[in-house]
Formats: sequence, structure tokens, C-alpha cells
Amino acid sequence: MVPTQPTKPAITPVARASRLALIGMVSNVVLAIIKILAGVLGHSYALIADGIESIADIVASAVIWGGLRVASRPASERHPYGYGKAEAMAAVVVAMMIIAAACLIAVEAVREILIPHHTPAAFTLIVLVVVVITKEILYRTVERAAAETKSTAVKTDARHHRADALTSIAAFIGISIALVGGPGWEPADDFAALFAAAIIFYNGCTLIVPPLRELLDAQAIDVVDTARAFAAKVPGVQNVQKVFARRSGATIWIDMHIWVDASMNVRDAHSLAHAVKDAVKAGLPAVKDVLIHIEPAPDSGSPRVEKPGSQAYT
Repeated sequence: MVPTQPTKPAITPVARASRLALIGMVSNVVLAIIKILAGVLGHSYALIADGIESIADIVASAVIWGGLRVASRPASERHPYGYGKAEAMAAVVVAMMIIAAACLIAVEAVREILIPHHTPAAFTLIVLVVVVITKEILYRTVERAAAETKSTAVKTDARHHRADALTSIAAFIGISIALVGGPGWEPADDFAALFAAAIIFYNGCTLIVPPLRELLDAQAIDVVDTARAFAAKVPGVQNVQKVFARRSGATIWIDMHIWVDASMNVRDAHSLAHAVKDAVKAGLPAVKDVLIHIEPAPDSGSPRVEKPGSQAYT
């Protein structure tokens, strides 16, 4: 009998995202060193600014990686809902770092515009092409992981890579103008750095909103209607009255009110609640738990008031 080979445990989406964050951190260390050295030797502040942004990327990737590690911890007695919010907290920190980096780059770019300097060296363009290709590959890879995990932190990290690619493109354009224009066009490099700072700042402001909403337990609108539909299909459910859903990292927690036959006994109502929970969790694998509140269905003559949000209230 041929012995079977032990199967390797499958890599969870969160573990894969953590690994990508670590890869991104190492890549940013290498890119930051290359860009800053090339910027100093090639007299390009746009490239130096790009390197400064990569240093922020290093810390950002470390924060994301740490947030994912904390978020992957199992629930405990002190934290029965788990540690999923650590992802959103990490994303907020990263977004604030992006905004701070943009302000620093903008200040230095203005200073460089006011101070005459040499024309950037042509070899800096080669460095930027390599950087753009590397960053775009990282963006696409991490973006796919973000789609799998539904993680705000991972999506923030992905968009950070895209922003870095855009700043490198801006630097490439600025240096090209300075080289083609010749004497008198040197500031084009610095204006490119200023433009890059504006992109980074906008990106940071955009990225900070989703994790803040998650930390404030905003309604996860994208799953409410789906959860309602799965619950409504369970035999015995007369109406799905309310559905509240909130994200905690890669997981979703749902509270739901359902109407059942007013004559149903406690045991049957309890079994029905479990059936609804199982149906919703089966249809939405990201759902960690569903809290069901059972309510007796009113008589057909009882008034029902419909309010915005596709929810019925008595």
C-alpha cells in the first residue's frame, strides 16, 4: 500500500494578506534605498521625494502587517467579538502617515523650487521605470488579496502601492521635461514632486474614510439585502423586519429581527432562529455570527410602517 503524503494546511486569506504585507515591506526597503541614492546622485528631488514616500510605505506595511497579525487572534473572554477592528485601526494609522508624508514632500518641493540646482541625471528615468513596474505588480497582487479577504487594511495597502506608482510616473514626467528643456527647466523636477504630494495627500484623505466608518460600526450596506434574502427563504419566517450588519476586519456580525407565527412555541422558535443563522452564514461565508431576535407576527389588520432602508417597523 502506497503511503499517502500528508497534505499541507491551506493558507487562509488573512495569512496570505499578512505574507503580502511582509513582502511589500521588504520591497519598499529596497526601493527606498535605490530611489534616495539615485535621487541624491542624479540631482532629482522628485526621486528623493519618491524615496521618502517609500520610507512611509515601509512603516505603513509594518503597521498593516501588525494589524493583520492582531486581527487574526481568536476571540477571548475579554474580547468575545475578536480583534478584527485592529485592521481598521492599522488602516487609519497608515492613511494618516500618507497625509503626513504628502505635507512633508510638498514643503520640501517648494523649498527646492526656490533654490537653483542641477539638471537631473538621465539614469534616474531607468530607476523610475523599474519602480513603476514593481509597484504596479505589488498593487495588483495585494488588490486581489483585498478582494478575497474584504479587508479594509489590505485594500489600503494595495492603494498605497498604486499611489507610489503614480508618484513615480509624475517624477518620470518631471525629470523628462527637465532633461528635454535643458537649462532653465530644472524646477520641472520639483514641480513633479509637488504634484506627487498632491496625489499622495488626496489618496490619504480617501483611504482614511472606510476604516473610520468601520471603527464607528457603520452599516455594511453591501451585505444587508443579501442576508435578508437568505433569511426570508427559511420556512417559517414570515417577515425579516430589521437587519443590522457591521464589519470587524474580514468578518461581519449581523443582528436580525424576524417575524414568526405568534402561536409558535419557544422550542420551535429557537430551532427556527438557528436555521436562519445557518442559512445566512452558508450564503455569506464572511459572516462570523448572526444574532436573531424573534418577534410574533402581527395580525393581518395590524398597521405596518415602512421606513427607508428596506426595513419594516411596527
